[in-house]
Amino acid sequence: MATIEARDTIKPGRPWAAVVRLLARDERIFAVLLALVMVGGLATLGLVSLRGAGQSLARNRVDVYSLVIWFAAYKAGVFALVTVNPRATRAIFIGALGVDLLLVFALLSLTGGGDSLFYLLFFPLVAVNAYYFGPRAGLLMAVVAGLLFYAAAALAPPWVPWTSVGLLSGLVGLPAFALGHVAERERRARAEVERLNAELMGTLTRLRAAQEELVVAERMATVGRLSLKVAHEVRNPISAIELNAEMLGDIVRERSGPDMEEASTLVGAIRDQVNTLDALTDEYLAFARFPRPHFEEESVNEMVVGLVEFIRPVATRQGIEVDVKTDPTIPPMTIDRTLLRQAVLNLIKNGLEALMQGGVLSVSTRQADDAVVIAVSDTGPGIQPEVGRRLFEQFFTTKPQGTGLGLSITRQIVEEHGGQIRWNSTPGAGATFIVSIPVKRVLHAG
Repeated sequence: MATIEARDTIKPGRPWAAVVRLLARDERIFAVLLALVMVGGLATLGLVSLRGAGQSLARNRVDVYSLVIWFAAYKAGVFALVTVNPRATRAIFIGALGVDLLLVFALLSLTGGGDSLFYLLFFPLVAVNAYYFGPRAGLLMAVVAGLLFYAAAALAPPWVPWTSVGLLSGLVGLPAFALGHVAERERRARAEVERLNAELMGTLTRLRAAQEELVVAERMATVGRLSLKVAHEVRNPISAIELNAEMLGDIVRERSGPDMEEASTLVGAIRDQVNTLDALTDEYLAFARFPRPHFEEESVNEMVVGLVEFIRPVATRQGIEVDVKTDPTIPPMTIDRTLLRQAVLNLIKNGLEALMQGGVLSVSTRQADDAVVIAVSDTGPGIQPEVGRRLFEQFFTTKPQGTGLGLSITRQIVEEHGGQIRWNSTPGAGATFIVSIPVKRVLHAG
């Protein structure tokens, strides 16, 4: 029963809500206002006896009742046009204004010219249209109304002097100008309020997004601190396991027999896994505790050549040919040698891992305008597009035991040097990573 009563209470308000929604736009409100003013004015003046000075009864016999009905229907048509085709609103209102002026002119001509009271329709007609079209248009319409009044008096005497025409134009135009001016100020104020409201809503949206990001950042920071502590605490047990595995391996190697051979293999596997875990821990700690760069003048060529010679024995054991080319014109640069060496080493390690079946790894340097370019290329299987889109994403990796931090650290180091890193690859034809660092490092503010 309570539900039924609530529905019964809501139903009567629905038609009014529909009317409010229908009149939500200014153009529709204006159309309704103009219709009420003109139809109401026409009906009101129809109650006054028509004067036919010097005119025949046939000419003065106007069926005002029918005229009001037809005029109301015409205004309803204007409202429908504005509702159906809002883009043509201004053109529709201009056309309606012309029809209204001609209608008042016709009524003046048929009902006594200068003696007719229908000239009073000019007042609401011009004033309401000045509200929509502006003060200058209101003055122009007032002048047109005066001319139409003069023309109607000429067609249906008595004649009216120009002073009466000027008086009518002034009395019609001044209120219209004032109303149009007020309307323009109101529109500007409303537009400013809407603009400020839009800015406020945008600011609130950005604040909400920033708040959500802050919450996520706080959670990630907490997780990061916890994982950093775990990684730090894990290093000691890893070192102990590695040391004990090494000692156990020495003991097993001193003894012979099939069981000892199998045990030696198992100890070797344990040491390999421990070394992998130790490397992952070091990489994570390097990422979490990224050191502040210390820039000194160094030779990029010497750094690259020394790094290649460092990894050459490992590459030779894998059957990989290493080719290095340096540009002797590269001048000494202000770099953090340790960090930049780590960045290039990460790229070389990726190249070596891509060439597990052998191939060629190329490392080169060259000067391009005001930058030094370090390129690391391999002849491996290349990078698939779906992988390439996430290459520098933290914790993204395609390796079974990778951390997904190597390329992220590399990019961070390069950006600390004011440089950029990019890559290109053709699947099946290898990949190339290109590091570009300005010769004159851009100092970061603060």
